[in-house]
Amino acid sequence: MTKKYLRLTDRQWQVIKNFLPVKTKGRYALRDLINAILWILRTGSQWRNLPENFPKWESVYYHFRKWGKDGTLVRLNAMFNKMERLRQGKQETPSLLSIDSQSVKSGPFTSLDKGVDGNKKINGRKRHVITDTLGLIWGVKVGPAHQPEGYVAQEVIEPLLGYLHRMKKILGDQAYKKGFIDWVKEYVIGLEVEISSAPPSEKGFIPLKWRWVTERTFGTFNFFRRLDKDHEKTPESQEYWILWQNCQIILNKIN
Repeated sequence: MTKKYLRLTDRQWQVIKNFLPVKTKGRYALRDLINAILWILRTGSQWRNLPENFPKWESVYYHFRKWGKDGTLVRLNAMFNKMERLRQGKQETPSLLSIDSQSVKSGPFTSLDKGVDGNKKINGRKRHVITDTLGLIWGVKVGPAHQPEGYVAQEVIEPLLGYLHRMKKILGDQAYKKGFIDWVKEYVIGLEVEISSAPPSEKGFIPLKWRWVTERTFGTFNFFRRLDKDHEKTPESQEYWILWQNCQIILNKIN
């Protein structure tokens, strides 16, 4: 994990530019726009405080939202995941995945789609993330903290069915037992959901096989100040930042 923000190297840019649209709105170069997005991700700054050595914040924000809405970011994230899996000697797409959630407090000016997680006593939103055994993020859904995991999981999994053809098993905890298992049995042929949890007699954090990888992924969010809590007015923006964080982690491995 790099200790501070660094602009994209030439080699990193050669990789990422192949997955991005050629044209942009305005006069700014794609590389400068990406560098600005990754700077905000790492530092947690407000858009309007983007330094003058980057493009104007309005243009950076426009492309951040556009690439999130039109599917460019999802495709970029999937291609990076496939590239990293091949680099580590695995097949392009996973057969085993793990789903989990993380409740986070909301920052100032965040009012839409919020709720209270009664178990964790957190007023804010809940991040639902699905990862493979390497900890790479394949899907994310952000919503009010009080939403039941089992029903939101359907929204996380459904977009993956079109291109994760090797997906055979999903691991989850007891929170995903209600709603999710029945939905999978009815609508997804050949997909198994395995529910596991730590023994009731154990206290503290107990790493469970493969599911601990998703917990580790949540831990990496702490290195990116934009994700230390929920600073976004909309849950969609937080979803975009989580995917950018996954892309940045993979980019950091390219020297």
